[in-house]
Amino acid sequence: MARARIYKRPRKVTQSGNSRSHVWVLDYGQSSARSHDPVTGWVGSSDTQTQVNLTFQTKEQAIEYANRKSIAYDIEEPGKERYVVKNYEDNFHNNRKMNWTH
Repeated sequence: MARARIYKRPRKVTQSGNSRSHVWVLDYGQSSARSHDPVTGWVGSSDTQTQVNLTFQTKEQAIEYANRKSIAYDIEEPGKERYVVKNYEDNFHNNRKMNWTH
């Protein structure tokens, strides 16, 4: 059986909200090879565990569940979020680093 992955779901880049970004997810890895269906052209697998995504409120809950069910896992810590404050007036400053394009 493949190792599971425990990670914190990232915030969507195109959205400003934080919906569903504070939950931890346990994903099962791919344990069997994928095969190509010559009739439909679809790629599939007999492994249904890859379709399962379990969500937890904390990382400790996800680890506890994996230990209780004897699931081997890897933990991916979330990266640091960087916020760059951009002001509209910065487009008109004299010390602008980029050329004026419009």
